[in-house]
Amino acid sequence: MPQRRKLLIAGAGVAAASFLSQASADEKTTTNLPSHGGAENLDSQHSAAPGKRRLGGLEVSAIGLGVQNMSRKYDTSVPWRPEMVNIIRRAYDQGVTFFDAAEAYGPLEVEKILGEGVAPFRDKIVIATKFGWNIDQQTGKRLPGLNSRPEHIRQVVEGMLKRLRTDRIDLLYQHRVDPQVPIEDVAGVIKDLMDQGKVLHWGLSEMGINTLKRAHAALPVTAVQSEYSMLWRGPEKNVLPTCEALGIGFVPWSPLGVQFLTGWIDANTRFASGDIRATESRFAPENLAHNLQLVELLTRWAKRKNAAPGQIALAWLLARKAWIVPIPGTTNRDHMLQNTSAAGLHLTSSEMTELSTSLDAITIMGQRLPDAVQVYSDVEAPLKSE
Repeated sequence: MPQRRKLLIAGAGVAAASFLSQASADEKTTTNLPSHGGAENLDSQHSAAPGKRRLGGLEVSAIGLGVQNMSRKYDTSVPWRPEMVNIIRRAYDQGVTFFDAAEAYGPLEVEKILGEGVAPFRDKIVIATKFGWNIDQQTGKRLPGLNSRPEHIRQVVEGMLKRLRTDRIDLLYQHRVDPQVPIEDVAGVIKDLMDQGKVLHWGLSEMGINTLKRAHAALPVTAVQSEYSMLWRGPEKNVLPTCEALGIGFVPWSPLGVQFLTGWIDANTRFASGDIRATESRFAPENLAHNLQLVELLTRWAKRKNAAPGQIALAWLLARKAWIVPIPGTTNRDHMLQNTSAAGLHLTSSEMTELSTSLDAITIMGQRLPDAVQVYSDVEAPLKSE
């Protein structure tokens, strides 16, 4: 068996019971918890059940499951739907209670898959989904630009409830901030939906710092979702400190660097037409060889900790802050088991210092998103006037 394959599966056998021990590991490796508005709420940050974490006032599993690719993979192939439902249900069996979708994934189809998958245990899990792109709710056709007009948000939520087979959305994110609609107007609509019981918590994705502060002042934000991993650490400068100050949880999407941090991508990898990674210059041949320094570092740590490279990447995120909850996505059952078991992988304070110092010495070359997508993301311009 190739060494890389051995490393990827080495950690999959971490006992499922260790998933439940993460709370004590969090206390040993994490400091500076957010205040959440006072000492009483700070205490609640420690009161999460074993294997759970808190995003604001919302309790979820320490690692969630992103279902983005369950209707169409990065390589544009279509997974077998019954197997996707099985993976969702097996994830729940493993302790996962946090599932992340969006109307844009499919579009619309992923919410349908998730709704089918969680139907047997809907009341025992947390569903997060996202609005903000301009998508026809009947046909799923993508229309130009963004759309967060109040009447459109209401229509989107009604469609989500049907697709997800539920009567409420536990956490509803604005996927991308629409510059044509004041964030206060969006917050007003979300507040109305909360009053109706159709939405329980709200969040923002890929927003700027000014937008986040204004949104939180209008209606308390439970969680922020943005790309964050060893491959792209942009949120560390402004987003994470703001979340900490305001008591907002943070949910990293693509915590495995769109598969890069698993070790499956090497210098000879080329991406299919239609694969978004083919448009990200960090994966271009002229940058890929340089950026593989990061994978080499992870591989060394994987050997050291008897784990898979991806598990090291997830454990590092978990150890950063107790209110960070990564949502790795996969269409492979064994990979899902490997990802969820990373919650039982403990990195000591000294190991975190050593690993983070090594990471700081590696400069990633290339852009994280294609320009056509980045134009809708405000994270990299956090002080922009909005």
